[in-house]
Amino acid sequence: MQFRQQALAKLQSPQELDLPVRLARPQGWLALGVTVVVMAAASVWAVTGSVASTVSAPAILTHGQGSYVLQSPVAGQVTAVLARQGERLPAAAPVLKVRTAQGDSVVRTVAAGRVTTLAATIGQIVQTGTDVAAVEKVAHTDDPLYATVYVPAQNAAAIPAHATVDLTLSSVPAQRYGVLRGQVRSVDRAAQSDRSIAAFLGDDQLGRQFTRNGPPVAVTVRLEKAPTRSGYRWSTSDGPPFRPDSMTLASASIRLADQHPVDWLLP
Repeated sequence: MQFRQQALAKLQSPQELDLPVRLARPQGWLALGVTVVVMAAASVWAVTGSVASTVSAPAILTHGQGSYVLQSPVAGQVTAVLARQGERLPAAAPVLKVRTAQGDSVVRTVAAGRVTTLAATIGQIVQTGTDVAAVEKVAHTDDPLYATVYVPAQNAAAIPAHATVDLTLSSVPAQRYGVLRGQVRSVDRAAQSDRSIAAFLGDDQLGRQFTRNGPPVAVTVRLEKAPTRSGYRWSTSDGPPFRPDSMTLASASIRLADQHPVDWLLP
């Protein structure tokens, strides 16, 4: 068998100690350099960079003092409805007239506000303590609106003071008018029960709706004022051509404090 010259040369010098050793090809050094640069950039970003996160939760527009449920102090038959839904009334204003065994009795407001719900109709038989209306506490027509956001309790602690909030209102097409802007005013310390929410909003159904996934924490959001037709700042330049109403349902997105990526790796 005839061997090639290269094989014979290797047999004569099996260790090839006389030849220079090539550690890597130029392409390998290039790949190594790119890898080192990328890892260094990632390390710097992990320490100095920040990642924004948000929490989404249901919300409702209200005035700061909330609402109350007006109950009939007597038992009898409703003979007249003296108020209209949406009407603003002063304290002690007549709402219903009820005929009792002792004569006619008038059901009056407890505090000044706007009638958001009228649950009684003419001819209805009511008992003592029957809910007949819900009244939102509004002392003046220029009282500002707030948004109350019902955030899951496990996310409430991460909400920073004055965090920015985007509100998508159920009555305003977001594709056309954008979202309403606001800032966190306060975060409650305790979780809300369905009864406490119902007492504040004057609506048992809303109390059950906002506690469907457990007792939430109430976050009060101040709406940002702006010289727009609605009086508030929106993500678009003008927003809708009308002022949003209280008791309007919304979906809120609250921006949490920015985090450095390295924080995710540390205990």
